[in-house]
Amino acid sequence: MVLRQLVGFGLVGGAQLVLDWACFVLLTMAGMPVVPANLVGRVAGASIGFWLNGRYTFAGPGRPPLGRRQALRFALFWLVMSTASTGAVQLLDAQQGLHAAWLGKPLVDGLLAALGFVASKFWIYR
Repeated sequence: MVLRQLVGFGLVGGAQLVLDWACFVLLTMAGMPVVPANLVGRVAGASIGFWLNGRYTFAGPGRPPLGRRQALRFALFWLVMSTASTGAVQLLDAQQGLHAAWLGKPLVDGLLAALGFVASKFWIYR
């Protein structure tokens, strides 16, 4: 079961990462500052991630259906992770430039995904 959840989380996370990163790059290319562009990208990714992970990755016997409790937990965790992601991307931009932020964002968010799996499995979707 854990392997199935890891694979599902990885597939959903990959889709989230691509959507998030593409929004971030396109918005910053259009002139939007790094911080709001990162947050818009993360909202786009989160919009598919919450539902897909709750409906498929972590669904099963003994697990409650998606509801307000899971949404509130997800939102709280998302705020913490988005703060960390945005801070890291902003730091990359300030120290190394926009291209470094474009390249570093998937790495930052990929590292945060490990925390996301643990939080999702043991707290958000319980």
